[in-house]
Amino acid sequence: MDVGNSSKFIDGGDGREMGAKRQRVVDQGPSFYGTSPASSFMYNPAPYTAYVNQPPPFPVVRVRGLPFDCTETDVAEFFHGLDIVDILFVHNNGKFSGEAFCVLGYPLQVDFALQRNRQNLGRRYIEVFRSKRQEYYKAIAREVSDARGGSPHRRAPRAKSYDEAKDSAEHTGVLRLRGLPFSAGKDDIMEFFKDFVLSEDAINITLNSEGRPTGEAFVEFASAEDSKAAMVKDRMTLGSRYIELFPSSNEELEEAVSRGR
Repeated sequence: MDVGNSSKFIDGGDGREMGAKRQRVVDQGPSFYGTSPASSFMYNPAPYTAYVNQPPPFPVVRVRGLPFDCTETDVAEFFHGLDIVDILFVHNNGKFSGEAFCVLGYPLQVDFALQRNRQNLGRRYIEVFRSKRQEYYKAIAREVSDARGGSPHRRAPRAKSYDEAKDSAEHTGVLRLRGLPFSAGKDDIMEFFKDFVLSEDAINITLNSEGRPTGEAFVEFASAEDSKAAMVKDRMTLGSRYIELFPSSNEELEEAVSRGR
């Protein structure tokens, strides 16, 4: 896993290019979030007058109780109006734990994030807690180590039903990608599958109703044999994100594309 590759995903200014921002947060520490791009959120402070002679606190919260099919887009919508610099989902033994860390653009936004405590995301009420930079960094280190196979927990097999379902699924030539950086484009996906012949027309990056990337895409391969062979890229990295691959179908592709129109 090459975390350094994340630098190619340049911040587009909408506060949601998670992979690149995460690397910048790690590399630059507390100085990073002072330069976070402003959104329409009304509480963006200009000078940090409250923190004269001391660095401002690192603006991160921990979120608990997330649905297990939750996406970064769902979390960003839950904190609508705040500058979301990064969302890090926490896994245990390869399974999503229902927890995440959210880095915000400004220290004072933490207080507003905490006001979302016990509000609903779908049918689940979500708990929001203060956290610390060290806790966030440790969580990143665990996720990176697990993705590289460096954790003993990672070597334990995931739930058999999960992996066996992938292995036994019928291939139609279409794969669904999950976990893409929101800034990833078709050329990045073509590079990810550089061992296969793909055209831009074969790649469909799905959008939500507001026209924002969902972190998912569908790729149409030349044959079912190619899509099955491409599964070797499952859980490999694009930038700093490891990508999950799922056998899919043209029907699922068309449905996802129509939802984003």
